[in-house]
Amino acid sequence: MFQLLLLAAVLLGGYLVLTQTLFKRSKCKGTAAVAGKTVIITGGNTGIGKATVLQLARRGARVILACRNRDKAETAITHVQEETGSTDVIYMPLDLASLKSVRCFAEMFLKTETRLDLLINNAGLVADGRTEDGFGIQFGVNHLGHFLLTNLLLERLKESGGGRVITLSSMAHRWGHIDLEALAVNRHLGTGQYSWQFFQAYCNSKLCNVLFTHELGKRLQGSSVTCYSVHPGVVRTELSRHVGLWQKVFIEPVAQLLFLDPEAGAQTTLHCCLQEGLEPLSGRYFSCCSVQDVCAAAQDDAVARRLWEVSEQLCGLS
Repeated sequence: MFQLLLLAAVLLGGYLVLTQTLFKRSKCKGTAAVAGKTVIITGGNTGIGKATVLQLARRGARVILACRNRDKAETAITHVQEETGSTDVIYMPLDLASLKSVRCFAEMFLKTETRLDLLINNAGLVADGRTEDGFGIQFGVNHLGHFLLTNLLLERLKESGGGRVITLSSMAHRWGHIDLEALAVNRHLGTGQYSWQFFQAYCNSKLCNVLFTHELGKRLQGSSVTCYSVHPGVVRTELSRHVGLWQKVFIEPVAQLLFLDPEAGAQTTLHCCLQEGLEPLSGRYFSCCSVQDVCAAAQDDAVARRLWEVSEQLCGLS
């Protein structure tokens, strides 16, 4: 009996520690007005993205869901309209695995929309394979597609005044590594059929997100636009929909017990959208609705600058 009580106490203690650290919850308290403002969010049809859309739509923003799957986007829009009463949520096709699609989206947006106030680079995946242009799928979707999208829309953000770019990264960036020489040759930052291989590629792509924001912040100095990278928490989403069955069997019970739901996972994104006075923190990394320090690799000026230059070349911007 004593051993059972001791085990229960250890398990309970471990659970409480995890919920106050790795799986800690936070709440956005920002109240900046977004009524009449225009928001683009990639991957806004599910998970954290959809939870973000719901909150911004409730506040009167015009929200554009930039998604690959029309049916899923339209289903999400119907749900958002029912929940919020908003009729200002629309779909525009965007496949981040295709640089042509990114350019077509930007062209369509710039022709049809007169302002842009928030660009939320939310979409991401954990998978193996290649994009339409031959890049590693995680590098191509998680970083390169968003890099091109942001650059194509920066002038519209500047025109609107006070625009913000929020890019979802992850605490996984801490385990990332970027080999720029290998990237130039192989067009990926890791690939392979085993889970540890594409998880490492995921970490590498998330490090790209933080470095991209770090460098973007420097390049935006003197403008009215600011940028932030975000760790949303460890969240139950469709991010790992491409992993194997045995991994899902292992992950699901833990996810149900400990992982945040999408609404909780959206709070730091919303903080970076709605909290006033964040401008001096442009280029920084946020978690649990507060600015956080990052590891040395994530604030390396030289690597951030070189990643930007290589990304420009790969996208055809230089």
